[in-house]
Amino acid sequence: MRPKLASLLLGSLLLSTTGCDRKMVSLPRSASMMEFAGKVEAGIGGGGAALPQHYVVERHAIEVITPESDLRKSWESVVAFCGIIQCEVISSSITARTADSVPSGNIFLRVAPPDLAKLLGEIQKVGKIVQYTTEREDKTAAVVDTEARLKNLTAFRDNLRAMLTKPSATVKDLIEIQQQLTETQSQLDSETAKRKVLANETEKIAVALSFRVKEPRGGAQGLVQIWDALRDSGVVLADSTASLITVVVSVIPWLILIMLVLWLLRRSWRKLRRGRVPSQSPSKVTP
Repeated sequence: MRPKLASLLLGSLLLSTTGCDRKMVSLPRSASMMEFAGKVEAGIGGGGAALPQHYVVERHAIEVITPESDLRKSWESVVAFCGIIQCEVISSSITARTADSVPSGNIFLRVAPPDLAKLLGEIQKVGKIVQYTTEREDKTAAVVDTEARLKNLTAFRDNLRAMLTKPSATVKDLIEIQQQLTETQSQLDSETAKRKVLANETEKIAVALSFRVKEPRGGAQGLVQIWDALRDSGVVLADSTASLITVVVSVIPWLILIMLVLWLLRRSWRKLRRGRVPSQSPSKVTP
């Protein structure tokens, strides 16, 4: 890169970082000093400076038991209620009963903090909450770093655009500035997407909801097992018949071959015995 263009880019970078430094210098107090000043000003009734904002990712895992006959109805009720409040369904699934598994349902959604209590109230109406797990993760450092990079990249991009309008720039300078501008814009788009993901995680609460059915007990469970056995008996009989047919079909060629070998051995043995027995000549009768 030419020295003139390098100096221009360096100047624009210094301008962008200087602008950010000036904004940071306007807050000379540390976090502890700000907290102490806030307490003092609150004690005398004044409006103190706000403490730094924390960005926390909050996740909830809820397990609900519902009767098997009400499973789909409960699952659909929660999905429909999510559309009424500030809530977004990310994914949902429901499975019916099979020979190897019981029916179940799953919903993963994000809800605004003010509407979390409303969602929990709706969940308690459609089933019984048997397990509730909460997890929190602090993302403040990641958000602050991303916002700082966005601010610096935005200022640098604006300075590069301003350099394109200078009449003293040559064609070669314009090409190099445009390449740097394209790279900067790509980095800016990547950081913007990352900030949107962080905002979606920190501004809404993630809720993983799983439904499972209530298993019958006592005599009812025994009747269910008998019914399942009768229902599966046809499948078992069909599987056994298919296995028998497979065995017979696989054995038939070997039976034919074995019978042929035995017949040949028997025939050879008969020929061998005939060859060993001496032929008897007729005896002469003497007068």
